[in-house]
Amino acid sequence: MQLKLTLALGLLGFSAAAFAAEPLLMEGKSTLYQRVLTTPSCVLYPQSFGQGPGRKVPAFSQYYVYEAGFDSTGEPILTVGPDATGTISGQLAATCTVPWKQQLALLFTNSAQRYRALIFDEESALDAIIDNPDGAEQYRALYDQVTVGNVADHVISIEPEEYVDYQQNFYLLPILNSVESMYPDGSYVYKHEIASITAPEAKNVTADRGGAQPPKTQAPGEPALVGFKSAVVFVIDSSISMQPYIDRTKKAINSIYRSIEASNLGSSVNFGIVSFRADTRKVPGLEYTAKMYLRPGEATDAASFNQKVAALEQATVSSAQFDEDAYAGINLALQDINWNEYGGRYIVLITDAGAIDGSDAQSTTGLDANALRLEAEHYGAAIYTLHLLTASGARNHNHEHAREQYELLSYNSILGKPLYYPVNAGSVEAFGSMVDTLARSLTAQVQLASSGQMAAGSSLSAKASTPESTIESDSNALGIAMQLAYLGRVQGTKSPDFLQGWMAERDVVDHNKVVCTPIVLVNRNQLSDLYTLVKGVLESGIAGQLSSDAMFAQLQALAAQMGRDPNQLNKSASIAEMGIMGELLDDLPYKSRIASYSPDDWYNLGSQEQDNIVRSLENSLNYLQHCSSDNDRFIKLNVEADASEEVYPIPLDALP
Repeated sequence: MQLKLTLALGLLGFSAAAFAAEPLLMEGKSTLYQRVLTTPSCVLYPQSFGQGPGRKVPAFSQYYVYEAGFDSTGEPILTVGPDATGTISGQLAATCTVPWKQQLALLFTNSAQRYRALIFDEESALDAIIDNPDGAEQYRALYDQVTVGNVADHVISIEPEEYVDYQQNFYLLPILNSVESMYPDGSYVYKHEIASITAPEAKNVTADRGGAQPPKTQAPGEPALVGFKSAVVFVIDSSISMQPYIDRTKKAINSIYRSIEASNLGSSVNFGIVSFRADTRKVPGLEYTAKMYLRPGEATDAASFNQKVAALEQATVSSAQFDEDAYAGINLALQDINWNEYGGRYIVLITDAGAIDGSDAQSTTGLDANALRLEAEHYGAAIYTLHLLTASGARNHNHEHAREQYELLSYNSILGKPLYYPVNAGSVEAFGSMVDTLARSLTAQVQLASSGQMAAGSSLSAKASTPESTIESDSNALGIAMQLAYLGRVQGTKSPDFLQGWMAERDVVDHNKVVCTPIVLVNRNQLSDLYTLVKGVLESGIAGQLSSDAMFAQLQALAAQMGRDPNQLNKSASIAEMGIMGELLDDLPYKSRIASYSPDDWYNLGSQEQDNIVRSLENSLNYLQHCSSDNDRFIKLNVEADASEEVYPIPLDALP
């Protein structure tokens, strides 16, 4: 750990008055404070270090550093406080903490379609892989050594075999240092020095400082996988033109039910139906905007399914605009179904129209495609879109607009592609074939799981040449990821208890595969401050009180501050005083959309594109408000902290 130490502190005791009113600054910075995170071994001493009773400090606790020095034995110690207001909590051993240079951290992505990440003891060991034209082969060799023999030179750990669900087993990979590098083929990659910290009671089931444990083999009939169940929820546009597709979807599900009954799968595959139309405030005759017709598990056979969905018919009146409120249907499916009962979690959107955007007055959710994509990731659900390219959509010049929305909504980070499938000319026959293929593929995965086998197939080797084969190969590949996530949940897979090392953010073998995704840990007060400040800037800009350039500068300062220290959002008289822009942006490995623009970039966008970004920011605010209202999302990092200190890992994509 690199920590600049000052002169030794007094050894006979200390008082808060003896220390500066502000924490220490980061080395080379004039506005950014030093902060640390505690590990499970930390003991806080309210008096001098080692003197009197100390108390164990929960892992994840964040402290500001007010002084650094040594105790009587030469042990490096830190005088710390819970915030930047001058309050002193006590002293910690510096060796039990990790520096917290920014509010950004990482979560592992699902490893089903890539090599698991190796964590190296030194940056130079990772460089030897990244810089070498034969680095992929070297990585494979080390990977084989670790997974078979449990040890390899300079490798101190390996990513867990199953996906770690942070909502059940919360872990943190704080970014200690980041260096941008480049593979020999010209692909950029960040090298991250990370520390893995889990809760004190977390059991290390995968790796430790001594090396990685060999992966578990999935034996036929293993109970964990045998219990795997899938939920497939169809979210169907039931506007005035959709009856043929509604009928064909019902037919496909009936066929699958007969197959399930013949295979004795029982309740292993459950179907749901959500219907959506548009804003009933505009057109009351639509009867509803979104309606749950059938939750997964409520129908166990074809007869009960048909009874539940018999009333699902197309609307008798037209909507106020061609776009429908597809996002209301997706949101209802996500919020009103208990996804925790299922390992396979699938939503299939069927529509011939674009979606009413979250910033539109007729939106009932205030959410856009990106927000709902993030919601689906939160619930571990994959969204497929079957987009019917009908003649009416062509006449209304709607196809391209809708495609952009649904490719974003259906983007799957595991496969690195959108699960978006257009149906040319809105052909009922072609649509039916796609639905049949998708339902059969998802059902086949459960059949394999019932005998303890992983889903077959891989998008890496599939030779898809038709829409149906593309859907099947995507579904097979995604099925493996769903089953890895399921095994991780039921077997309680956790990240390593504590380690510190270097990893690449992108797969060394396939540079298009992302290994980890950035998050910002934000507490309730910070969410509220961010919402208020950004809303104020947007309203001032829209009202003409700020020029476009001034609005951009203030939004960019906010975005950068979120990456550094959200606690300082409301500490300044103006957004411009939040810190020197250069310091805020320096060394941040990931930046929001706003923070990544230069003033020239902003100016060159033009008024229309700037307006689009402003609308996107409004949608981001709506999503942040949505998150803050859901108490189940927040995680208490310190059992002794006030409820206002509970945090939510917000994906960087969700922030302004």
